[in-house]
Amino acid sequence: MGNSNSCCSFGSPSPPARKTTKSKDPPVFEEHLPEGELSTNNLQHISEREGGDDDGNLDPSCDPSAATLFLERSKQSTENGMTRKKSSHQIASQGGGLKKSSSCSTIYLDDSTVSQPNLKNTVKCVSLAIYYHIKNRQSERRLDIFDERLHPLTRDGVAEDYDRHNPEHRQIYKFVRTLFNAAQLTAECAIITLVYLERLLTYAELDISPCNWKRIVLGAILLASKVWDDQAVWNVDYCQILKDITVEDMNELERQFLEMLQFNINVPSSVYAKYYFDLRSLAEANDLSFPTEPLSKERAQKLEAMSRVMQDKYAAEALRNGMKKWSSLDNIGCDSAPRRSVAILS
Repeated sequence: MGNSNSCCSFGSPSPPARKTTKSKDPPVFEEHLPEGELSTNNLQHISEREGGDDDGNLDPSCDPSAATLFLERSKQSTENGMTRKKSSHQIASQGGGLKKSSSCSTIYLDDSTVSQPNLKNTVKCVSLAIYYHIKNRQSERRLDIFDERLHPLTRDGVAEDYDRHNPEHRQIYKFVRTLFNAAQLTAECAIITLVYLERLLTYAELDISPCNWKRIVLGAILLASKVWDDQAVWNVDYCQILKDITVEDMNELERQFLEMLQFNINVPSSVYAKYYFDLRSLAEANDLSFPTEPLSKERAQKLEAMSRVMQDKYAAEALRNGMKKWSSLDNIGCDSAPRRSVAILS
């Protein structure tokens, strides 16, 4: 407040100078400022940057209505013109078992929610998304900072054909799982990692390929852990995980990653939810479903308690805001205070 250089406050308007155009377009004025002062009228607010680009193409990492890149590329993996899916006989013969279905007496649920995703399965899904990014890439656009030959992660360097063979899903999962286990990162951080990765591919106009996927994933994990987790992992901590990488290399990787993202590290909750549910769709399409278990009495009581707490919260907010009372909610139409549920949730 009171700062003349703030993007949200302006001083007294300067008298307009002479017109600089004689065409039918709206007149353009030159603004004369005192020597040493900078104009702030052209500063772009962050809300103006989010959404889509100038060509009308929506950025999936910022706009919740745009389709995620990994889900679109996963649909490109076809065999004889049809999407390859395993039959029930193949799933059973491989020891995976058939998918359990709910009945009147038993309800099967997994332990993954949008607010508390399952860590192991989320990392598997994110690794699968990266796999499809590499497999179905459209071109070979590269940048030196991510090239493993120029910036190797180990002292042994890379093989001569390091950029010719696509990594398998198991190899990607092993690399990501090692970083997450060693740094004790959360499942939410894995989802943010994928958001930053797709934002990088969009903003920097490059492709993730066999020669750069490790360093791109490492940079996305590094940034996601610092933005999401309250106790972020330092760059030197990653050097303890990857023994042969230097702190200077990690610092430069982080700096250039941020610059390519245009320092846009904001992830709206709607975008986060979209990536979570698209990852679940990817898992379902690739027979990588989250494990389910029967709904127990204790877990049902816990879910009921959570539902009542949120119900009371919305009801209280409605009363404070003077909104119409809902007859379907208990204790809302009477003069007494809203019901308070006593629940201890872990």
